[in-house]
Amino acid sequence: MEKSFKNLIKTRFPYFIQSRLLLAVSGGVDSVVLARLCEKARLDFSIAHCNFNLRGEESDKDQQFVEDLAEDLDVAMYSQNFDTEKYAEDKGISIQMAARELRYDWFDELRNLFKFDYVLTAHHANDNLETFLINLVRGTGLEGLSGIKVENNKIIRPLLEFTRKEIEEYAKRENIDWREDSSNASTKYMRNKIRHDIVPALEDLNPQLLQSFAQTQSHLKENQDLVEDYISLIYPKIVRKDKYGYSLDINFLKKIPHPKSVLYQLLKSFGFTEWDDVFNLMEAQSGKMVFSGTHRLIKDRESLILTEIIPENNNSTFRIEEGEDFAMLPAGTFHISEVSEIEETGPSCIYVNKEKLEFPLILRKWKQGDYFYPFGMKGKKKLSDFFKDKKLSLPEKENSWLLCSGEKIVWVVNQRADDRFAISAPDQKILKITCNQ
Repeated sequence: MEKSFKNLIKTRFPYFIQSRLLLAVSGGVDSVVLARLCEKARLDFSIAHCNFNLRGEESDKDQQFVEDLAEDLDVAMYSQNFDTEKYAEDKGISIQMAARELRYDWFDELRNLFKFDYVLTAHHANDNLETFLINLVRGTGLEGLSGIKVENNKIIRPLLEFTRKEIEEYAKRENIDWREDSSNASTKYMRNKIRHDIVPALEDLNPQLLQSFAQTQSHLKENQDLVEDYISLIYPKIVRKDKYGYSLDINFLKKIPHPKSVLYQLLKSFGFTEWDDVFNLMEAQSGKMVFSGTHRLIKDRESLILTEIIPENNNSTFRIEEGEDFAMLPAGTFHISEVSEIEETGPSCIYVNKEKLEFPLILRKWKQGDYFYPFGMKGKKKLSDFFKDKKLSLPEKENSWLLCSGEKIVWVVNQRADDRFAISAPDQKILKITCNQ
């Protein structure tokens, strides 16, 4: 195995030779063998160990074992204690998911803090098969059936082509000590049940199960690559980046084969889970939305608009005092100056009668019930109707700002001025207001 590992580094991971590596070591046979192999290959590495405090004294003995291993290897050792149960309770997730989030977040912190190039974990071929079966049982797409990635950003799994049997045989042959995790014997967790009950039954049916699985996974990966190539090809025809997020062309989606699958591929990284609702949004009324934990998808006429969910206090107001000629505010940078005549106007510039203004001017978001007297029109108009006439999307409405004098709207910023503050006589004091976004 040592020879195979060194050959793997030479052919697949030659950059390891010049890299600083951080090894995730639990004390189990897989991670201890990985550490010993890295020593044999003369790699520059340190060790990181997570104590999740889930098995009492046994967890502490695991930590001590890894500390002794690091001392024996003469490498730096980083350890962290986690209150995993409290984290899981606070986040409303399983213990397994909590442990996963805690360790990978911490590994990332260590990598950035101490300038490691990569984090190595000891996942092997059996782990890959078990993950495949877990995803199959729970229900998944093509990506979930493609198994564990050898490389995922800065996380690398160099033992994925080795089996558990090969690793254990190497450890016994080389008289390598390791720690047994007693929880691995329990079948109350799905992974352990699959490991102890399902996989042996499948191996009875096919003694070459892992080899057959590797071939199947290779085919699935090729199909996944094909899908990704197709998505890359049609992406520019469907998706447009705009000021507030992304806009997806519904008409184009309807013309292509399997639009539901395409939507999944386009939106899977944004945390959506209710894919029937996402797909049905194409036929829904404008304004209907589907939410993930971080984003929302909005039906807007012939588009689906994807925006990030950003908590915001819509009651926030900002002041522009009399005499202020410059103000950097959320709506943009305001410039206010008194001028002698009206020059060419545009959406980002208005001229108002200064004597009609009540200072300080107030900048705020619009709210239901707001109305103004659009410049160039007779009578008042509700902002909601004004936005509807302009065919603004929901994000555009939400990001519309009003410049107000007292309770009166002076300007729907960068859209339309209010006629009540217009210059009506040559002797009036003219105030020029611009907003650059």
